Amino acid sequence: MRPAPVRPYAAHTAALPPAATTQPPRYLTNDEAAGYLRLSPRTLEKQRVLGGGPRFRKFGRRVMYAVADLDAWADQRSFEATSDPEYAECHAADSRAR
Repeated sequence: MRPAPVRPYAAHTAALPPAATTQPPRYLTNDEAAGYLRLSPRTLEKQRVLGGGPRFRKFGRRVMYAVADLDAWADQRSFEATSDPEYAECHAADSRAR
């Protein structure tokens, strides 16, 4: 019977402090962000021009979205019922902007 293979880096990564193993903020392209939010890429493009969309960053010509910003933007649009006063206020503002 053969011994189990040894993972060469398993011991090394386990010894690192948690701060060293955390991932840097992840940025998504317009198409990836649209897929993440299940929106059309064109919707995000319009919202960048008109306002009201998630925060974005420009790296040269590239438009990128941080996952944390997409989550925060989506959380701001969370309601419990259509009779919620905040929902009515937000929905009325959206229809006036059109």
